[in-house]
Amino acid sequence: MVGMRLYVEGGGKTNLLRTECRQGFSAFLEKAGLAGHMPRVISCGSRKDAYDDFLTALGNGEAAMLLVDSEAPISDAYETPSDDPSKWLPWEHLSNRLGDQWPHPAEAGNEQCHLMVQCMEAWFLADSDALQAFFGQGFRSQDLPATEKNLEKIDKEEIYKSLKNATKQCKTKAIYGKGDHSFKLLALIDPSKVTAKSPWAKRFVDEMKKQMGC
Repeated sequence: MVGMRLYVEGGGKTNLLRTECRQGFSAFLEKAGLAGHMPRVISCGSRKDAYDDFLTALGNGEAAMLLVDSEAPISDAYETPSDDPSKWLPWEHLSNRLGDQWPHPAEAGNEQCHLMVQCMEAWFLADSDALQAFFGQGFRSQDLPATEKNLEKIDKEEIYKSLKNATKQCKTKAIYGKGDHSFKLLALIDPSKVTAKSPWAKRFVDEMKKQMGC
């Protein structure tokens, strides 16, 4: 869809980090199959700012989608039926999660709302080869949680802790830090590995392709 804007959580308050955020998500989407059919990625800073900016876009009649961390596991009730992600209920999760409790905008369908479960860093765990290549000597992939099953079940605090542990002996990079590394890694990881292990990431990529006519 021409003119589609994707409002994403991330980027903090500095222009440099917001640029890296836009570049990271753009690179991820291009590799996911949207090259030549890209939305305009809007780095919003906080998750609440992303929601508010999305609401403003809806009010202006823009074609818009929202992408934020889930911050918590998703209830099975919001993932029913399991084999049809188009019927899942991300707005219900955001409406009911303590800390958000955001009203479901009347103008927005569930296909316009997408979640990184439980946080963006979960996507990194799907591609340990990219992490190894980025952090180099001293990186300990064995300190990362096993991801043979759905990586969305891994608690976000466990993800952050494991990334710090896996990088604390790196020779050429500092210990993992969200501002220093997250969006650079996002640009490097393989989307096919992410969507293979994260149903919500697959839902996001599939819907984005549909909306952009890919």
